[in-house]
Amino acid sequence: MKHRIVVLGAGYAGAFAAGNLARRLSPADVEITVVNAVPEFVERMRLHQLASGQDLAFRKLADVFAGTGVRLRLARVTGVDPGRGTVAVTGGDGDGELAYDTLLYALGSSVAHHGVPGVAEHAFDVTSRSSALRLRERLAGLGAGGSVLIVGEGLTGIETVTEVAEARPDLSVALAARGELGAWLSPKAGRHLRSAFDRLGVTVHGHTDIEAVEPRWAIAADGRPIPAEVTVWTAGFAVHPIAAASGLEVAGTGQIVVDRTMRSVSHPDVYAIGDSAYAIGDNGRPLPMSCASAGCTGKQATGAIIARLTGGEVPTVALTYVGNHISLGRRDAIFQMVDGQVRPKSWYLGGRPAARLKSGVLRGAGLGIAHPTFGMPKRRRRLANEPDRAGAGAAA
Repeated sequence: MKHRIVVLGAGYAGAFAAGNLARRLSPADVEITVVNAVPEFVERMRLHQLASGQDLAFRKLADVFAGTGVRLRLARVTGVDPGRGTVAVTGGDGDGELAYDTLLYALGSSVAHHGVPGVAEHAFDVTSRSSALRLRERLAGLGAGGSVLIVGEGLTGIETVTEVAEARPDLSVALAARGELGAWLSPKAGRHLRSAFDRLGVTVHGHTDIEAVEPRWAIAADGRPIPAEVTVWTAGFAVHPIAAASGLEVAGTGQIVVDRTMRSVSHPDVYAIGDSAYAIGDNGRPLPMSCASAGCTGKQATGAIIARLTGGEVPTVALTYVGNHISLGRRDAIFQMVDGQVRPKSWYLGGRPAARLKSGVLRGAGLGIAHPTFGMPKRRRRLANEPDRAGAGAAA
């Protein structure tokens, strides 16, 4: 029988990993199946652009994996049974079950409500294509002078608020920050950020916790109502509870706890990458939920899977976070380098050069996913007679 590899999720981490596994392992020995809920590859780093009214074309996953031998199953994952080695799914073909020998868990994350009243009922987010389109439709229906509040001063919040403010200068756009805007940037980069907010007319409510969301207001911790015909919630990410419910060892965040090779510490046939993985970086800190982390964890996991199945040496991929690249609309951006402890370095790149660099990064990420057969070796690696499925003798 062929070794069955099932990849859950086809975002940046899952799609890239599936393509690389197909590129490097012999189809005579391996069967790769990707399970994803939607038929398109969604560029999550561009969803704030989609929400603000820009027209973006998303590639069909069937086209992405054409010629690779990867099987695509359009379905939603409803459960994982690592004891039996099965995944439960539901979709257009009804309920079903997939058996695996190696599972690569890459289901990503969604918006974290943090239990704040009214968020689920009234707030919008940009963590999926459907939610971004829902926000896009709502913004299109706002007349001049309408109020929009983005909650959260992280990368997603900053990119969303600047994109909306640039696209709709007729709206009253604000951001609620728990602390000081841009406090985690270098002083020069922080000044650049605040200047961009001033240029775009974004109001900042600093040191403001939002404790409730209502249809036309957001209520701050001090009881102050902040006008918001549209509230966009970008105050963190949460992973799906499937991993915890399956019996896999998870961290307090719900992420799957993995070793240095992205292998589950409780179930050696399971690997986790991207936002789904609780992975410790080379600096001793958990990797943040980000596209950069998706890239390095995906490379580490695919390298480990291939090595263990073919009897090779498990490679070590650098698990580092080098900086923050923040779009500030279409013509401005900030690229802030950080040191090994994720502290901002004094140097940063801003303005149009940084915007062009960010555009190049996005194009590169999209091209890497869109052409998984690029560089396909003439002879792909065959499996060892007794691949290491249970972890015996594997490099850690």
